[in-house]
Parts: sequence; C-alpha cells; structure tokens
Amino acid sequence: MLKSARHWSLKSRIIASTLLLNLVLVPLIGFALSDAFRMEMTNAEQSEMSAAMYGILALAEQDNGELELPAALQDKQFNIDQSGVYALVTAPDGDILWRSGSLLSAPAPTQLPFPPLGQSQFGEFEFNQQAHFIFSFSASFAATSADQPPLTFAVHIIKTEQILAATQAQFSQTIWRWLLVLMLILLLFQAGWLWWTIRPLARFRQELIAVEQGQQPHITSHYPTELAQVAEQLNLLISNEQRQRQRYRNALSDLAHSLKTPLAVLSSIKALPTEAHEPIQTINDSISHQLKRAQSSGNLAWHRGIPVAPIAERLGRTLPKIYRDKSLQLQLNVAHEALFFGEEGDLTELLGNLLDNACKAAKQRVLLTVVQQAHELQIVVEDDGPGIADDMQQQIFQRGVRADTYDKGHGVGLAIVKDLLESYQGRWQISRSTTLGGAQFSIHLPK
Repeated sequence: MLKSARHWSLKSRIIASTLLLNLVLVPLIGFALSDAFRMEMTNAEQSEMSAAMYGILALAEQDNGELELPAALQDKQFNIDQSGVYALVTAPDGDILWRSGSLLSAPAPTQLPFPPLGQSQFGEFEFNQQAHFIFSFSASFAATSADQPPLTFAVHIIKTEQILAATQAQFSQTIWRWLLVLMLILLLFQAGWLWWTIRPLARFRQELIAVEQGQQPHITSHYPTELAQVAEQLNLLISNEQRQRQRYRNALSDLAHSLKTPLAVLSSIKALPTEAHEPIQTINDSISHQLKRAQSSGNLAWHRGIPVAPIAERLGRTLPKIYRDKSLQLQLNVAHEALFFGEEGDLTELLGNLLDNACKAAKQRVLLTVVQQAHELQIVVEDDGPGIADDMQQQIFQRGVRADTYDKGHGVGLAIVKDLLESYQGRWQISRSTTLGGAQFSIHLPK
C-alpha cells in the first residue's frame, strides 16, 4: 500500500513537488501560449475582414434607390468560386442585394446578422458544414429624392477557419515540441539541484547508520548550518550517555565490592553455624543478579548496533564443550546482517542463558535462528528435549514464579532473560518446536 503523504521522506516530497510543478506549469504555459496565439490570429482575421469590408463599401454606389457594386473585386479571393472568402450585401429583411463571385455555385448563407446602423459585429458560424468567421457592418445611403427612403444595407465578409486551424495546429506542434525540450532541461536541472541539496541529508543518514552499527563512535562530517546543530547535539547525547553509563557501572562495582567483602568475611568465619552458609550464599547470588539487572542498558536513549553472529559463534564453540557428555549438536542459523541495539554484555547474557537452558534440556540437538526484520530482531532457540508443559508455558516468565518450579533444564537464568527483555521492551513466546519437538523460545526485540 502507498504511504500517506505525512510519512513521505523529504526526498520523495521534493521529487513529487518538482514533478507536479513540471506537469502542471509547463502544460499551462503551452495552453496559455496556444490560446494567446489563437486570439492574436483571430484579431488579425477581424482586422483583415474589416479592411475588406471598407474596400467593398468604398465601391458601393446608389442608382435610383438600388445598390450597385462591381461584379469582380480587386481581391482575387472574392472572384474565385468557393475560395473560402465570401462577400455579401443584404437588406434589413434578409434579401441578398449582392454577392461576390466566390459564392457563384455555393448556396448563400441564411440568417445573417444585421447589426445596428453604423456598427459592426464579428463572430463565428457554420457554413457549408464548416466553421467560418463572419464580419458584418450596417450602413445607409441617403435618399436621392424626397419620395424615396434611405438605402439601408449590411456588408458581410465571410472567411473559412481552415487556414487559421492549420496555422494553429502547426504553431501548437512547434510550441509543444519546444516545451517538451524545456521540460526535459528543467528536469535535468532540478535533478542536479535536488542531488546537491539533499546530499548532506543522505550523508547524515549514512553516518547515523554507521554510529548505530558501531562502525564509528560519533558523527564526524561537516554539514550545513541546519544540520550542524543537530549533529552537534547528537554527538553530545552519545558522549553523555557513554560517560553516564561508565559512572553508573563504576558505582555498581563499588557497591558490589562493598557488599560482597563483608559477606565473604562472614562466610570465612569458622564459628559460623552451617545453617548460615546457605542464606549468605543466597544473599550473594541475589546481589549478583540484581547488579546484572541494574547494569542492563535497555533504558538508554541511544543504542549502537552489535553484530549477533560473532557472539553466537563464540557461544556455539563453548557450550558443546561444557555438555560434551551429550555429544551435543548446536546448529547456528544467524543472519550476517543481524544487529542487537544495546550492550554486548546484555546480548551475551540473553543468548547465553537461552542456549544454556536449551543445552541442559536437549538430548542431542539445539537450533539457534536469528533473523533481522524491518523493525525488530527475532531470536528463536529450539531443542529436542521433553519440552515445557502447556500450563508452565504461560507461567514460566510470570513475576513470582520461582526458577526451581520449572521443568528440569528450563529454570536457570530465565529470570535474567525476563529482566533483560523487559528492559529492552522485548516480547517473548514459549511453544513446542515443530522442527526438533522440544521447547521453542521466540524472542522479539525492537530496533
């Protein structure tokens, strides 16, 4: 489906506006020029027909109350039969008083206009099933005697529009050809301008990706004023995050040392009852677990991408040695481009605990699949062990369920996994593996 306009990239918006500008503006220019050319040609036709009318009017004479005009006019177009240029003189009642030789074999037009005395009228009408211009002017000769009325008549000049249409078509063809060339030139120019304008944005995006993937620590290039401040603020954010993270870890390390040292002293006291050793060890384990949980960077504002494949391969070499008695086969299907956006230690803790539990429960085979999707990282761990009971699948990650209530091989480390997933706003699902038949842990981590 097409993205809504508000989700379009800047590049898409500029390209769309450029195309819209060319596809609207250039045709509008073409139509405007074509219309202006037709108007000018029509005005020229009107002037030419007006001049022809005055030429005929100058030749008109009155003889005993009747109008007299020569049979042939000086303009040869009026003398050639059906030449496309015609002249008529009509009385107020529509009777034809005179016609040019070009109307010799053609039927005379009817319903011709008769403008008010001394005024002209220009328009278009259909004659012989073709479009024609018509210019009409009414005039009057004074009566030669008192008993005769004035001689009133109208001179009509009729001209076909075919010549104008042919000229208009030729002009339109020429103007559209040149406008097409202009459009191509504009598109080339705008493409170069667009590339030059958004080039800093593209470079800025590439640097952001490089920083996210851990290929460089900061944004290093120089940018225009509008982007320079953004780059400076991002670098400041990254530096502050790194310094704050380091101070936090140092403080946690100091806290762990200050707590574990007294516990170690207590454990070494010989007079301490045997029953006290187990609670002390429980306190020590709880401190380690809570420190690991607090050190998780899932709540940070900025994450750099950590490649998953090297860490998975390292675990894939180590775990089979630990479980050598099972002749364990640990198969890794990890996408080369898969990235974990967080701390490397968190990823090692997450994969390590999931794979360790799978190795404990497995008979011989464990399968790790990691896929990088558009907006999330998907991790699937499967084994060929007995699996997890259906009632435990819904409870195993719930708060308050103790690890020692899980099926054998699936309780250790899951509390840490749960805390990490919550810290990174991840999702999880436990089911039965359709490939190996045992348990299947599916993890989804947002980018």
